[in-house]
Order: sequence, then structure tokens, then C-alpha cells
Amino acid sequence: MNLRSVSEILPNTRVILRMDLDVAEGDDSRLVKSIPTIKLLLGKQCKIAIIGHRGRPESKDESLSLKSVYLDLMSLLEPDGENLIESVFIEDVGDKEKIDQALAVDQIVFLENLRFWKGEENNDPDFLKGLVEMSNFYVDDAFAVAHRKHRSIMLYKNLPGFYGLSFIEEAEKIAKVAENPEKPLTVILGGAKEDKLKYLEELEKKADKILIGGKLPKLLNPSPASQELPLTGEPKIVVAKLREDGLDLSDEDINKFKEIIKVSKTIIWAGAMGLFENALAKKGTEEIAKAVAASNAAYKIIAGGDTGASIRELGLEDKIDYVCSGGGVMLELLTKGKLPAWE
Repeated sequence: MNLRSVSEILPNTRVILRMDLDVAEGDDSRLVKSIPTIKLLLGKQCKIAIIGHRGRPESKDESLSLKSVYLDLMSLLEPDGENLIESVFIEDVGDKEKIDQALAVDQIVFLENLRFWKGEENNDPDFLKGLVEMSNFYVDDAFAVAHRKHRSIMLYKNLPGFYGLSFIEEAEKIAKVAENPEKPLTVILGGAKEDKLKYLEELEKKADKILIGGKLPKLLNPSPASQELPLTGEPKIVVAKLREDGLDLSDEDINKFKEIIKVSKTIIWAGAMGLFENALAKKGTEEIAKAVAASNAAYKIIAGGDTGASIRELGLEDKIDYVCSGGGVMLELLTKGKLPAWE
């Protein structure tokens, strides 16, 4: 993998920066990841147009506006509130004249949620055309959505493309595990997004065990056919039975998963084991988080919002080797070895 770094960008140029802006309330970790890239560009006197999305809106939805994210980012860049960086928030991403004028005077121009317009997810070549025409370079620092063929991810096809410091670090860490994991390799899948299941077949070729929790056991209908492990006759894929209400792992699931985690040498975990936002359905996620953290012999990568939140809540971050910003992108890179963001 040989991704061109943002550090190679020429000074005094106009740069489109795609960031991970899909942040949860009170969690600025995705913004923090891109601060070194922004500071590097500011140090080169570049003018930066920041783009990204939040949530899955059908159309314009004020509750998913990026205005508050813009304010949070600026407070991270200017912790003392000194307003040394000239910046502006622009609501209409299609207002070419306004964006052009803003880039002429401001160092940072922050655009509204791209998913308010259909052109983003449809990868419409006319969407963001005005912005592209007035820019010199494109920088992708949004690793969490690097597996999506959305317009803002594919701009490297229209401008010289580079990658942010955080993006390169994440891609290299995952690729290293994909190419040469220490065995046995255990993959833990959870959460509520069914698209994780499309990676099962490929994961089965790489992993020694795949543990399935969260909402996914209910979505596996019928249960997956699983090769048996040689000698033991045990299935590779272990699907949680869940407790009676289906909102979390059962105690039996927890104990079974813990036994497998204990003997693993590489652990990859994406997605909570239950309805994590419900205090009564946190036990499975917390118990698995503690078991993963306690596995000193294993190299551990976790990904996904609730997975990361559980690790942070329990104060176990320093026990994890790497926290990846997105579960879907991690699984895509693990199984396919490449991503739409650099194809």
C-alpha cells in the first residue's frame, strides 16, 4: 500500500479535506484524529474546504446539521477561543460564488452535511462540481467511510488525491493484520447493521473463530453454514443464542465467547454485543470488552462507535492495541485488501 501523504501537498493552495464528521454527542474522537492533518495544512498556508456527513438523513434535517460539529472543531483548534483562524460555516454546498469568496479570505470553510443532497450517496458527478473546479487538491482523512462509493470519497478521480495522517495510519494498521495475523485469529461481530454479515464468507477463510452477537443473530436466518475446524469438529462460526428478550448476550454466550477470546492471539472486534445504549442491556458488551482487554497475549483491534464507547467507559483504552474509526471499513479492508477510496 503506497498512499500519497498530505505532507506532500504544495503550500498556498486550495484543498478539499474529507473528514469523519459523523460524531456522537459528547464524543469528539473522530475530530481529534484529523487535527494533525488540519494543522499541517494550515502550516502550509493552505485554504481548506472541510466536507463530510452526519447520520443518514433522507433530506435536509436540522437535527443532523454540521453547525455544532463545526463549532466543536474550531474549539479544538483554538482551545483558548482566541479566533486566530479565520473560518466560516456555509449551509449551501452548491453556492459556488459564496464558497469561492469564502476561500479567498478564510483559512477554513466548513460545509453543511453532504447527505442533505441526493448527489452525495448517488455519487453524482455534478455534485460538488463547483467546489472541485475552484480547488487544487483533495485530501481524504475519513477512513470510517472509505468503503463507500459516495461522491465525497471519490473526488480523487477529479483532483490530485492525497490521504490524511490519520487515514494512512489506520489503513496501514488494518492491512498489517489482514496480511499476516498471528493465529488463532478471532473476529467478533455485533451491532445492528446487517451489512457486516456480507463479509462472513470471506472472514471464514481468514479467521479461526467468528463470534456473532448484537442484533446479528436475529438477522441470520437461517443460521450460516460453517466449516468445522479440523480435529475438533467445532464450528468456526459461533452465533449467540441471546437472552430471552433478545437485547443482549445470555450468560451462556458470555462464558462461551470468553473461553475463545482467552486462547486467541489476534482479536478483531466490531459492534456492541447488545443494545448498549440501554443500561439493562450493557452486560454482554462490557463483559466481552473486559475479556478482550485482559487477553494480554493477543493483538487487539476494535472498531465501531459503541465498541469504542464501551472500552472508553470502562477505562480500558490503553489495553487495546488499536481503535479503528469504523467497523464496516475495517471488515472491507480485511477481506478485500483494498477500498473504493483508493482503487
